[in-house]
Amino acid sequence: MNDSARVVVITGGSMGIGRAVALKFAEEKAKIIVAHYDPDDSASSTTLELLGRYGAEATSHKVDVSDYGEVEALFKDTIDRFGRVDVLINNAGIARDALLMRMSEDVWDTVLKVNLKSVFNCTQAVVRSMVKMKKGRIVNISSVVGQIGNPGQANYAASKAGIMGFTKSIAREVAGRGITVNAVAPGYIKTDMTDALSEKVRDAFLEQIPLRRIGEPNDVAEAVYWLCSEAAGYITGQVIHVSGGLFM
Repeated sequence: MNDSARVVVITGGSMGIGRAVALKFAEEKAKIIVAHYDPDDSASSTTLELLGRYGAEATSHKVDVSDYGEVEALFKDTIDRFGRVDVLINNAGIARDALLMRMSEDVWDTVLKVNLKSVFNCTQAVVRSMVKMKKGRIVNISSVVGQIGNPGQANYAASKAGIMGFTKSIAREVAGRGITVNAVAPGYIKTDMTDALSEKVRDAFLEQIPLRRIGEPNDVAEAVYWLCSEAAGYITGQVIHVSGGLFM
């Protein structure tokens, strides 16, 4: 075991942006913990296979990140095994779209729990150990929708805007301990979630993107990885938009 390798926890890490981020850390042969809540292990197994090609030590765990107890157990096991967590990437997220007049309380609550409460759960579970180490990197995946809004996504937009405010507040709390906390706000990125959008919605998004292309998961992963590098050591409390200019 390489004790100098960084220990990285990535929620929603089995596919899409999470997988792309994991592959970036695999290049440095980090110890990678992939948390997911997929109905089966097919995606996470593929991710672990890809990470293994880089020689990275990686494991996957099915965890409901909206459940405080499950998150607490994941981080306790991780810290017991490796002694620390160097990097936390809060990437887990879902969308359950509906116009406000038709949105059920359950749909509102579910999106806020998975997208926003999970960030509280995971950050609180790891921050005490980072404070003791006097170092750490936390990157939260928000969304351009949290900045500009989107019809039919009041719950999603609220959760992602909440992540931005949470990021800035926690960054101020822990900066004195050498920990940076930032957010990355993707725009329209090609993932399973955006593939489910209608062609009409996709075309409407594309018309608003100055770079005139849909983003790839690796576009986001590059920004996330940079924020976790020494080069970004003087950057905290920021929201970095990766949206092709959709938000300026």
